[in-house]
Amino acid sequence: MEPPLELIQIAAGAVVGLIIGLTGVGGGSLMTPILVLGFGIAPAIAVGTDLLYAAITKSSGVYFHQRNGTVDWRIVKLLGSGSIPCSLLTIYFLEILHAKGVNYEKAMIMTLSCMLIITAIIVISKTRLLAFIHSRHAGNRLIDAIRRYRPEITILAGCALGVLVTVSSVGAGAIGSAILFLLYPHHKPINIVGTDLAHAVPLTAIAGFGHLHFGTVDPGLLSGLLLGGIPAIYLGSMVGKKLPDHVLRPLISIILLLMGIKLIF
Repeated sequence: MEPPLELIQIAAGAVVGLIIGLTGVGGGSLMTPILVLGFGIAPAIAVGTDLLYAAITKSSGVYFHQRNGTVDWRIVKLLGSGSIPCSLLTIYFLEILHAKGVNYEKAMIMTLSCMLIITAIIVISKTRLLAFIHSRHAGNRLIDAIRRYRPEITILAGCALGVLVTVSSVGAGAIGSAILFLLYPHHKPINIVGTDLAHAVPLTAIAGFGHLHFGTVDPGLLSGLLLGGIPAIYLGSMVGKKLPDHVLRPLISIILLLMGIKLIF
């Protein structure tokens, strides 16, 4: 006898929540492929549901970062001025395709797969990436040009994230923070994390409500995921303090890479 679907959904939320708490890797990178590959959820439903899951579970993190003064709201506004309009345009475009009966799920799967592979690479190479950014050799013409036009590039990066997150639910976490580390190398890592999180919440919320508007969010599934995920995130954050980062990161990157490859084939 198979367990009730509600218990399976709660268990899925708990597993992903635990991993988020342990590693800090965003829920979109894990939840959406698990829903698609493990539960056979339609990609559009998985993406839409996960976007609202991410917005809700990350909200408390923004509160604590704001209270500790680790959010740069100027950067959040720059990112949001690109991501929010582009997310809304993407939602509008998807709604047109949805109304016309166009099956865009293959495009969503390919986008999701590529984003998972990129996220896996960023997760495994984060230490080297930070070392490069802060090294003396990083002061070449390309890096100097990027830093000279930081506000404009930040807005363009936000625009790209708005499209990609709305289509795949992946990118607001690991990829967003990697972009900020590159553009703002003198910011403390905790400030980068807080700023990225403060941008991710409104972006995922707007994208999620867009999906809700044209029916690609499963409220029952969302409730089950939250019921299991919220306490598991707290538990994972407590346990994660005792586990070595050099063990967790390679493991998570391998999981993301394998899921990305599996989605392609």
